[in-house]
Amino acid sequence: MYSLPEPIRHAIESGRAPSPPQVLLRLLQLVDDDCTTMARLATLVEQDPGLCTRVLTAANSPAIRRGKQLRSIEGCLIALGTRLVRSIATCLSVQSLFDERTATRAVDLSAFWTHSLLVAELSRSLATSSGYPRPDEAYLAGLLHDVGELILISALGDPYLQLLAGSASEAELADRETEQLGVHHGQIGTWLADQWQLDSPFADGILFHHLPAEQIVTAAQLPQVVWLAHAAASGDAVPDDLERLAEKLFGDRSGSPLAALRDAAEQRMRVFADAIGIAPLESAPSGSPTGLPRVLGLRRGAAETGADAAAGQLAAMIGDKALLQPLQEDLCTLESDAALLLSLRESARILFDLNHLAFLLADPLDGRLAGQGIAGQEPIFGQVSIVLEEQRSLAAAAVLSGAIRSSYDQAPAPAKSLMDIQFARALSSSGLLCIPMPGRNRTVGVIVAGLTAGQHSRLTHRLPGLANFSRIAGVTVENWREAQDARKQTEDNAAAHFARQARRTVHEAGNPLTIIKGYLKILDSKLPQGAGVHHELSILTDEIERVASIVRRMSEVPAARDNDQAVDVCDLVRELLLLYREALFDSRGIVIETALPARPIHVACDRDSIKQILLNLWKNASEALSRGERFQLSLTDDVLHQGRRFAELKIRDNGPGMSEQAMGALHRAADGQLGAARGGRGLGLSIVGTLAHRLEIAVTCRSKPGHGTMIALLLPAPDRTERRGGSEAKPN
Repeated sequence: MYSLPEPIRHAIESGRAPSPPQVLLRLLQLVDDDCTTMARLATLVEQDPGLCTRVLTAANSPAIRRGKQLRSIEGCLIALGTRLVRSIATCLSVQSLFDERTATRAVDLSAFWTHSLLVAELSRSLATSSGYPRPDEAYLAGLLHDVGELILISALGDPYLQLLAGSASEAELADRETEQLGVHHGQIGTWLADQWQLDSPFADGILFHHLPAEQIVTAAQLPQVVWLAHAAASGDAVPDDLERLAEKLFGDRSGSPLAALRDAAEQRMRVFADAIGIAPLESAPSGSPTGLPRVLGLRRGAAETGADAAAGQLAAMIGDKALLQPLQEDLCTLESDAALLLSLRESARILFDLNHLAFLLADPLDGRLAGQGIAGQEPIFGQVSIVLEEQRSLAAAAVLSGAIRSSYDQAPAPAKSLMDIQFARALSSSGLLCIPMPGRNRTVGVIVAGLTAGQHSRLTHRLPGLANFSRIAGVTVENWREAQDARKQTEDNAAAHFARQARRTVHEAGNPLTIIKGYLKILDSKLPQGAGVHHELSILTDEIERVASIVRRMSEVPAARDNDQAVDVCDLVRELLLLYREALFDSRGIVIETALPARPIHVACDRDSIKQILLNLWKNASEALSRGERFQLSLTDDVLHQGRRFAELKIRDNGPGMSEQAMGALHRAADGQLGAARGGRGLGLSIVGTLAHRLEIAVTCRSKPGHGTMIALLLPAPDRTERRGGSEAKPN
């Protein structure tokens, strides 16, 4: 690929392929409709190779893709999100207007579009009938099998249009491409598909579609499907030898005859073409090569086509305003800085072919340029903090001058900066283009783009539009920052109000709790020593103190708990049973059985948190169990797990069991959603999970409907060296 002429390589990297105006018009209409679903939008995108390349390229960019293969267009659209899809649609439409104003020839894509759609439909039918496991992937490969032609139109312009105009068939075009360019459009499309990092058979389906029949029989199933669909779609009828080849390739798996599958695919294609307003296949002039983009000659004086009418409507939708104003409106709806910068990156790629770029934002206090925390760009941009001195970098020079600066400027010549060399290497380019982003009162940042001398030369006439784009970017970033500051101020005010209310609540609740503790102390002193309830009163006093502590923490910043304090969990369980056994179990007729060692078992956990965990689990069990059912508690120590010592506390019952959703709550944050649906029981389990995670307590749960539940807690034991009174030092 890197031996290709630079314009072709650049077009491949950007996924730049034109779409018929009819399709772009329909796309704008759909994204403006609040009722449009992603599935409906995907149906339109899946009908046009140009749109598919843009969506696949954007969805597989480093800022969005997270290692997972995006095999479907709907999956790509979901990954991009509604607002970014709308920005892409707007930018594609704006780009088409730029092309209309600068193009010297008109290209009718109707024949190309209908041929590609027919091959796609037929590929899916063949994949389904022959048992290929991913028919939608076959559809996409069929749709994009000739996308290399669109890339070459976009990259080379008139020279390639002349080559197109002189070719009587697609096979002849491929031969002439190889002779004059050293590659054919199938290879160009394959290199584009390779950028998306999908399985290799997908790209092979594009690469092999011009091979002879005797070679395709040795290929994998997907390339065979696309080859056969392309061959069947290239003529008015399916010849007998092609039917025989289909039987040879797929045998009894082929299902319906190839001719019947082609007729059904063509019928579906015509429905789509009619809905969008693209001329059917037979309307092309006699002698026109089937499936190739048709060169119409000079735009001036040519008869108006359906594409012309759609382009006029497109211009009416956008051209009445400044070309980039619709983009500005889209950007204003974004809700995060990450989404905003991602949309700006994809917009710059579409509008100005800036495939490799990064953002440096200005510090509001000292103006330094930095890129920390911005996703989807090379690490070097997150490691710098550039002082605004011209010799430091082209980025600083662009901010100071308020003008676009590049490595190719003649006057003033750029300063030699090692940082600029690092930036260019990171962006895989020989030079830089630095575009300041002015806000209303100051520059808010710089767009740093990597580009070659040839790209810079081609972009020269677009610099005014690029400056307008950067102003939109700057003002939008500035507005977003101001909105973020306003939201933070609102949140701070709300937090301060809540803190005042919490302090008032703590004060009001603290008084009666103090009075209750005092009365318990008086009661304890009045009871005779042999009354047998002094221990219970002591436990009750401790519980009231725990409640008071919880209330006090409402107005405090949470402090880190000491999880290394030694707690006798046997003693703690007995205390809780003394207080809660009657209310939770005995009064409900639930049989409770315990197996607790007589000796102390110490664990390194916060005492109050362990109480909260056990009470939530016991309360959850008592609400689930019926009279006569059993609840068992057991405790063992010296359990080794991953090299550490633990005590294991097990809770068993023979009740109705727990649902998978309820068990999942043990490992989910206490957000209240499950609790709201299940009377608070799910919320209690979520609190258990949250506390257990904080205390590093491993929780396991086994349950089966109708067969009871077992929950085990692994409570970390104290470090033995600490328990020896410091006789052994812990290793550093």
